[in-house]
Amino acid sequence: MTPLIEVRGLRYRYDDGTEALRGVDLTVYPGETVVLLGANGSGKTTLLLHLNGLLQGEGSVRVCGMDVSPPTLRDVRSKVGMVFQDADEQLFMPTVLEDVAFGPLNQGFPPDEAAARARAALAHVGLGDIEHRAPYHLSAGEKRRAALAGVLAMEPEILILDEPTTYLDPPAQRSLVKLLVNLPQAKVVATHDVRFAAALATRALFFDKGQVAREGSLSEIVELFRWDWDA
Repeated sequence: MTPLIEVRGLRYRYDDGTEALRGVDLTVYPGETVVLLGANGSGKTTLLLHLNGLLQGEGSVRVCGMDVSPPTLRDVRSKVGMVFQDADEQLFMPTVLEDVAFGPLNQGFPPDEAAARARAALAHVGLGDIEHRAPYHLSAGEKRRAALAGVLAMEPEILILDEPTTYLDPPAQRSLVKLLVNLPQAKVVATHDVRFAAALATRALFFDKGQVAREGSLSEIVELFRWDWDA
């Protein structure tokens, strides 16, 4: 099976000298949900930001057969949809519908088709009845779903989610799990929430100081590092 994501020897150093990634390898195949675990500052988010070209380090990053580089960024970003940790970073238009239609419009779809895609995505995440509301009136769970709808409207092949349970109460977390499990896209998820990870992961990587310290099933990773399942 041809991988959707191939990362080899990825290194990245921030302007302040912090070495965030120190030779990371990652392969993701269609249908997989790969969970990234590790402490804050271990490199998880930095890796995610390389997968759609928001950061560019040393090494090789390939997505859907394309090298992630300036000439390919438009095509790569049509394949990789990223949901940021803070949904407010993605919701900035006057209404939910306009927000979700923003991506398809930037892909070059006519307004009518962009709106149709947005409505379909909102219906898919259970927000079809709030398309005319202002994003800042939404609950945390609704904001997360609206941000995800904005990504789904662009019909990506890969979903990237950075700490998706942040600010969500338990019912909203369960609702998000149910939604994500039923999405066909391959997923890469950075999280501290082991219970959330357990509901999704087909494979897990544990990050430590910018490196992949261990890779395997989630249960293997949790046992190895003695993580508390109730944390």
